[in-house]
Formats: sequence, structure tokens, C-alpha cells
Amino acid sequence: MSYDVELIRKDFPLLSRRLHDEGGAEGVPVVYLDSANTSQKPQVVIDTISEHFARHNANVARAVHTLGSESTLAYEGARDTIAELIHAPSRNEIIFTKNSSEALNLVAYSLGNSAGRPDGSEFPLVGPGDEIVISEMEHHSNIVPWQLLCQRTGATLRWFRITDDGRLDLSELDTLINERTRFVSYVHQSNILGTQNPVEPIVSRARQVGALVMLDASQSVPHMPVNVADLGVDFIAFTGHKMVGPTGIGVLWGRADLLNDMPPFLGGGEMIETVSMDGSTFAEVPHRFEAGTPPIAEAIGLGAAARYLMDLGLENVQAHEHALVSYALPRLKSVPGLTIVGPDTTEARGGTISFSLGAIHPHDIGQYLDELGIAVRVGHHCARPTCVRFGVPATTRASFYLYTTEAEIDALVDGLHQVVRFFG
Repeated sequence: MSYDVELIRKDFPLLSRRLHDEGGAEGVPVVYLDSANTSQKPQVVIDTISEHFARHNANVARAVHTLGSESTLAYEGARDTIAELIHAPSRNEIIFTKNSSEALNLVAYSLGNSAGRPDGSEFPLVGPGDEIVISEMEHHSNIVPWQLLCQRTGATLRWFRITDDGRLDLSELDTLINERTRFVSYVHQSNILGTQNPVEPIVSRARQVGALVMLDASQSVPHMPVNVADLGVDFIAFTGHKMVGPTGIGVLWGRADLLNDMPPFLGGGEMIETVSMDGSTFAEVPHRFEAGTPPIAEAIGLGAAARYLMDLGLENVQAHEHALVSYALPRLKSVPGLTIVGPDTTEARGGTISFSLGAIHPHDIGQYLDELGIAVRVGHHCARPTCVRFGVPATTRASFYLYTTEAEIDALVDGLHQVVRFFG
């Protein structure tokens, strides 16, 4: 099946909007180049959420009435769909969270927590003298939880550096991941550089020393086929709103044997087996990690989003974005003074391109482009250590997705030429 981006765009109502149309003016079309921040939503996802609230709204797992049964079936059906999306061996390995940050925090908390595990299991996994390895390329969501874990447990945080061309520096892989390493967590695809990081050499080294590996897959699951069995990692985290789904819903996938041993992260309703005034026992996974009323409509919407992506074919999405990057890189390099921050070739990189433009501040660039209807992201993109590494306070970031066109890239480049002329 050919990839018809113009037909796909018709699924996304916001993309037909015109901006700055106050006072009867026609306005300018939306050129949305901020999908690494959050993606637009197709009509099927909007309709699925609306239909749930209009016809099936009830709490899950708490009622025997028809509405409760319908809501529960739809919620658990979404779990099945997400398991299919990432080829999880078991649906029970899919934990719904509110975003990637919560999924990462869940694992970081459980690694250093022995509460609720009186059965002699290996948790807490991390203690004084142990080491956690991350990278300099991480989103803050994959830095701060590990810093907090080290503060709680006395473990030490170490990290991969970034090369000048925006790749992970693996030259010290064997010394960085060593016999003291208990856990490695790093980004699968960078949200600021677009770099797609290798998995096999890091997982292989971690296995040699008995360490576990987690991927922040927030920028990879929406953009490419991801098979957790093929990756060979122990955990991945991703979020719904970057994959044409709603906000307020994310996913933790973990190996069943590890999840079954991990103590709970949050306590409350539905995550328990029994409760007495003297103590409590906990439900089996996945419900052990889903305390309280979950984001029901959001999970159901995420299921619809995942089905939409699978129907398109994530291999087709990946190929489309690769073609966009191949088109965009030389076009962007035509802008006087523009410097790409990160890989400047198409090899092992996704559709996220950050850049600086001489002495022009990214906020000025973003505001000028917005007047043209072009939405880009400016700032440190919750990846300040990466900006520090490249000696810039902030960057401008254009990020593409399954609905992005070459004409939108042309609009961006033309807009940047105007920025250069305006700011001199």
C-alpha cells in the first residue's frame, strides 16, 4: 500500500485549521512541526474517547452492571492492543501509567524499595556501592528519577558522554558498565538530537555483568516498529500523547519475572489482594501497579491510537520520516548561519532536527515563525545537559511525524530565511 500523506492528513482535523484569522482575515494554515512535543490526534481517537463518555462511562473492575462491564472490557482491550503493538509476550506485562515520567519513576522507586516483599526476593536491587548508568542525552524524566534513587540508596550515578556529531560515546562501554552496575537506562531515540541509539552492544555488555536495561522509548514507539523481544531489554517506557493518542496516559512494559518481584509504587484501591489493619497483600501484575481509578478513557483512546498506527504500518511511518529528513537536512543547510545540533546525516536518526541560527535567540525564531503559522519548539527541550554539552543555552527544534509534508519543510526553510533577513 502506498503512503498517501495528503489522505492521512484528512484524518487530523486540527491540521485544516487556519491561524491568526481574527477580524475576518483568512489567516494562515497550520504548519505543525512540534510532534516530538506532542502529536496531533486523528478523528478516530477523538471519536473513541467521546463515544466512551457518551455511551459507556463507568468505573472499571468495580461493578457487575452493564456499563461497568463495557468499560472494563474496553480498558483491558486497550491493554491487549498495546501488547500487540510492541510484541509483548504477555498482556500482563503492560502497565498503564499517566506518562513516561511516571513509568520511569515507578521502576526507579521499586529498584530501591523493599517494602511489601517479605518473601526474600532480590528487591531492593540497588544499594550503597552500586552504580546506575544513564547518558548525557537524556530527557530530564530519565535523569532526575535516577538521581533521586542514588540519593535514597547511596548508589552512584554514571553516564555515557555524547560525541561531537551527536552520538552516544561507547568508547568506554566496558569500564562504564562494570561489575558494580546494577541498572542501565537510556533513550532509544533522542527528543532533542533525533539520534537513534544502538541497543545490542549496551544490552550485551549489561548481560555480562548482570545489569538490567531500560529504554526510554517515548520517541521511538510512535515512529518505528518496536519489538521488545527483539530488543532484549528488561523495561521500556513510552507515552500516549506523542503517538497520536491522548494526554494523561503512558505505558511501562517490563519482563513478567521482574514485575512479579517488584514492590508496588503507589498504594490504594485495586492494587491490593487483601487489606487489614495489620497489613496488606498486593494484587498480581499489572494491577499491582495501577492504584486507584485509572485513566480509563485515555487508555481506551490510546488503544485506538495504537490500532491506527498499526493499520498505517509503523514501517511505513518510519520510511516516510526518513524521506522527510533526507529532504530537510540539505534544505536547512541552505539557511545562512544555521548549525544543526546533533547528527547532520540521515544515518540512525529520526525526524527531529534541532538547530541554532547564529546569534538569533531561539525564542525570537519561534515567535517569528508562529506569525507565519509555523509551530516549532524552542528551549532546552527538557534536555538541558545536552544543550550544555554543545555549548548552547537553547535550540530551535523542528520535529516531523506521519502527517508532515515536504511543503511544510519548504515553509519552515522559507520562514527561516525571513528570520535571517529580519534580524540581520
